[in-house]
Amino acid sequence: MARQIGLRDIHIAKLTKDDSTGVTYETPIKLERAISAKITPKITSENIYSDDSVEDVISSFEGIDVEIELNQLSLESRAILQGAKVVKGVLIESKDDLAPTIAMGFKSKKTNGKYRYVWLLKGKFELVSDEYDTEAEKPKAQSAKLKGKFYSRDYDGNYRFIADEDAEGVDASIINGWFDAVVNEPEI
Repeated sequence: MARQIGLRDIHIAKLTKDDSTGVTYETPIKLERAISAKITPKITSENIYSDDSVEDVISSFEGIDVEIELNQLSLESRAILQGAKVVKGVLIESKDDLAPTIAMGFKSKKTNGKYRYVWLLKGKFELVSDEYDTEAEKPKAQSAKLKGKFYSRDYDGNYRFIADEDAEGVDASIINGWFDAVVNEPEI
């Protein structure tokens, strides 16, 4: 089985509708170059005891913590992720900015040269933190680090889609259009 060895093409798409009648996203846009991503699902579990032992374990999905690192974050990308605005080349951040709900997709190269494709379907990123260092004998390049929380959609309860390009039975049209739009659940 092939292992994951890469990360590229992080895309985001604003979620514009998520209710009992359906889900709608804007067209995905590509963020800057990817360095790393850490995706950590969070589950709450509780043991149920009877007769002096564990009878059952009840688990519930809380969401996914996401940390991504990019080579940089343009003012335009930062404005989109934070709900801020750019006017005449100036990023304007306000205490009243509200981060939009988005989907985030990317692909990860595997040791066999094929890719794993991922969409996290609903979440928000926190405000971006900035780090600056003085230039010294050996310059230290800074990268952009983002933290977000993702959770299930209201429409269908789905929170993530994953497709392996080399999986048996995978529909090539889904893979080929992965970043054209947030993928819909395939029909059976």
